[in-house]
Amino acid sequence: MKISIIGTGYVGLVSAVGLAELGHQVWAVNRTPEKIAKLQQGELIFFEPGLDKLLRKNLKNKRLYFTTDFAAAVNNSDFVFICVGTPPKADGSADLSAVKVVAGQIAQAARKNLIVINKSTVPVGTGRLVEKILKSNGHKFEVVSCPEFLREGRAVYDFLNPDRIVVGATKQAVGRKVMSLFAKLKTHKLVTARETAELIKYAANAFLATKISFINEIANVCEKVGANVEQVAQGIGLDKRINPYFLKAGIGYGGSCFPKDVKALKQIAGSMGYDFKLLKAVIEVNNGQRQNFINKIKKELVSLAYKNIAVLGLAFKDNTDDIRESAAIDIVRALEKAGATIKTYDPEAMATAKRVLSRKTVFCDSAYAAAAKADALVIATEWPAFAGLNWAKVKQLMKGKIIFDGKNLLDQAKVEKLGFKYFSVGK
Repeated sequence: MKISIIGTGYVGLVSAVGLAELGHQVWAVNRTPEKIAKLQQGELIFFEPGLDKLLRKNLKNKRLYFTTDFAAAVNNSDFVFICVGTPPKADGSADLSAVKVVAGQIAQAARKNLIVINKSTVPVGTGRLVEKILKSNGHKFEVVSCPEFLREGRAVYDFLNPDRIVVGATKQAVGRKVMSLFAKLKTHKLVTARETAELIKYAANAFLATKISFINEIANVCEKVGANVEQVAQGIGLDKRINPYFLKAGIGYGGSCFPKDVKALKQIAGSMGYDFKLLKAVIEVNNGQRQNFINKIKKELVSLAYKNIAVLGLAFKDNTDDIRESAAIDIVRALEKAGATIKTYDPEAMATAKRVLSRKTVFCDSAYAAAAKADALVIATEWPAFAGLNWAKVKQLMKGKIIFDGKNLLDQAKVEKLGFKYFSVGK
């Protein structure tokens, strides 16, 4: 099949490479010549493990093309995927500006009948909106929803080994035609009404965010009563009705999806006259979890003025360079505001973090360099490499002997045996 992908951000590029890997001819469109030039050379424009290899493979096999020519890509395709950003507005609703622009461009450029597929995370009713915009063109368009369920840092695996594929269409035959694009993938395949598919994405992310906020609330109770949240999570996770996934206590969820989608679903419900009380609490707990951790640091160090603090991790999670809604970034800012000097290191997110953090922040070329002469050390991202550090060496490098582990990454008994004072979440 011939496919065009509008947008080469996280969702767009992974989808383009993945669909090419499935054997389709794919044209990926971006309006920035510099990005297109890099992609044409097989260079990624963001970090995602394993994506570079498949990118180069499909370029070589001439199944994947990158262009700034919107009209040429669209008119050389039978399916057009809209994969552009839908960031949150001030009120929490999704900003559909980019989706509207792309729909307008399709209406202007298309010289043939097309199936237009919303891959971006969009509110219920966006399919109707796109349909309305496309009516200005005399050709026949079918607008379909096909939400993505990719985890940053594991997106290649998720695309090729999905738990499910959801396609929402106004006509079952059109839905099945879109589903045929994924024929090589053996998984659960669900064709629904378009509005149902649009809501499935929001509901999935909101539910996972709810699990995270729940276990963080349990962690806070554990600290009050002397229980261990990891063992509590294990105990309840063994129940098949609950399962162990997303029961990892820490400093709250972040990234480009959970914060945005929870707020958007709350706003969607509110716009229809329904007060989604549970999601209000999920958001409140998540925001509070970061502040709880910051308060823990302030309480132990008494004053942060002139304190040197090492912060390991800046990305919102491991295996990505994405710092959107990252708890680590919020913690660095809060500690600097309180007077601390921050030395930090992240294996992948340094370049992106430099764009948003202050000039006072010291970026180091290793975790050991960040730890040198530090009064305390904070783990803010769960990079496995941090767990594998030589912590005896870290102790020698540091001035103080205090670790604040916001991800419960380290073995408490081992680091305490080395002489560290160790603070975790929920233990």
